[in-house]
Amino acid sequence: MKEQLEKIYENATSDLTEASCISDLDEIRGKYLSRKGEFNEIKKNLKNLSDEDKRIVGSLANEITQKLEKALKTKHEEFYKKELDAKLAKERLDVTLPGKYIPRGKVHPITSTTNEIVASLQSLGFSVVPDAQSPEVETDYYNFDALNVPKDHPARDVQDTFYTTIAQNIVLRSQTSGAQIHAMENAKPPIRVISPGRVYRNENINARKNNFFHQIEGLYVDKDITFGDLKGVLNEFIRIYFGSSRPTRFRSSFFPFTEPSAEVDVQCIMCEGKGCRTCSGTGWLEVLGCGMVDPNVLKNVGIDPDVYTGFAFGMGVERLAMLKYAIDDIRLFFNNDVRFLKQF
Repeated sequence: MKEQLEKIYENATSDLTEASCISDLDEIRGKYLSRKGEFNEIKKNLKNLSDEDKRIVGSLANEITQKLEKALKTKHEEFYKKELDAKLAKERLDVTLPGKYIPRGKVHPITSTTNEIVASLQSLGFSVVPDAQSPEVETDYYNFDALNVPKDHPARDVQDTFYTTIAQNIVLRSQTSGAQIHAMENAKPPIRVISPGRVYRNENINARKNNFFHQIEGLYVDKDITFGDLKGVLNEFIRIYFGSSRPTRFRSSFFPFTEPSAEVDVQCIMCEGKGCRTCSGTGWLEVLGCGMVDPNVLKNVGIDPDVYTGFAFGMGVERLAMLKYAIDDIRLFFNNDVRFLKQF
């Protein structure tokens, strides 16, 4: 039996020498050291030996088993390191290479321009009206009647205003001016608010106009408010928004809800006042309408025009963005062309 143990160890050592991977070691362990392995079969027969032979053969079996376990462990560590090195070499990463570019979404230029305008006007003391006071779907009372727009005014015609089929006299607002009526109905002077939002007009689409765009309405009502206050606020806003003084002009105009009324132009940034298709060759681009709140509008909301006066203005967000970023076509904001949008 002693010779048999030595022969088995010799065969196991030979198998270890020929082993080339960890799976080969697993087969050798199963063949010689498992419950059904050759060493275990010999140990089962120790009961048939004399006490002296049991001691000799048992000691030899344990010694050979330990030597084989140690050899297997050494081989296993050797193969594991070898296979790990091969795997690492195959999967090597060059950490000096640039990472993969993952495009990230950005705020739309109209949204960022709106936020910038709102922040500028807030710095001048204006607050934003709640959304409930600036709905996009309005009754014609808030869109026209309360704003002193006559029944026969062209703006009421379906060629200029989008009427809905929700109910009679329900429209998509054609300006954010209706928000000033809601604001004055829900607060007492002094009132200093702005209302940003979307507006809709049934107009022909071209480089300067779209039938869907964005406005910001401003309103200031208090005692002793003058047109000089209006000019001061708007000139300061333009200075803040453009970052430096920029040529502006106030042109006399007419709006049913303000008297006197004016339109404010800013020198065209595309042509520096020389004339181009964006400014229709005038060298100027209109950015807002403004004026002193008409006394009839104050009366419609229960404010005494003999005690209080105020001014209002409404500016086009797209127009201001076009001027600031030298964009020559308003339609670019709505075409969703990534080549345009990614610049912002």
